[in-house]
Amino acid sequence: MKTPRHGAVAIAALTSTLLIAACSNAAETPVPAEDAPPAETAAAADPAASGTIVAVAQGAGSFSTLVAAVQAAGLVDTLNGAGPFTVFAPTDDAFGKVPAATRDALLAPAGKADLTKILTYHVVAGRVDAATLTRQIQEGGGSARLTTVEGGVLTARAGADGSVTLTDETGGTATVVQTDVAATNGVIHAIDTVVMPN
Repeated sequence: MKTPRHGAVAIAALTSTLLIAACSNAAETPVPAEDAPPAETAAAADPAASGTIVAVAQGAGSFSTLVAAVQAAGLVDTLNGAGPFTVFAPTDDAFGKVPAATRDALLAPAGKADLTKILTYHVVAGRVDAATLTRQIQEGGGSARLTTVEGGVLTARAGADGSVTLTDETGGTATVVQTDVAATNGVIHAIDTVVMPN
């Protein structure tokens, strides 16, 4: 399938942007989340990483709501596990877009099942760094389907400005605002909106 000329330009711009962002991980061999068998997804930890996904999120300063949600859902041990995991992590500003009553309901004990479903929808098995995601988008003719730990699908697309957007199963979109935040058991990409499963 041929990519339209304007699509090729957008993908080229995306490639440049993401490869620059990924240069700190240049020594790492990317592992596609969907293609590699489980034994091969246990890639070596990034030497630049300072802790697990949870520890890095706690120290970053922009994921405090996400960390509180992970704790409320009982997912700390999971995300501290060997992985590797790729987390599309909503920033505090992203959670700020969710109505306060909805956030409070999800963080309450009665909302644990729904919260767990939403959070695991933000996680992909394997280490999908920016370079890998770029390649998957190119190979998909402009989009890549990412199967989440929750079992649903996120669709990643290249924007004309070089940005990457995720479309969730409800039709909502989020933009990746920071890539390749290294953790010892995976990688975090910050997003500006909470994505929702069906």
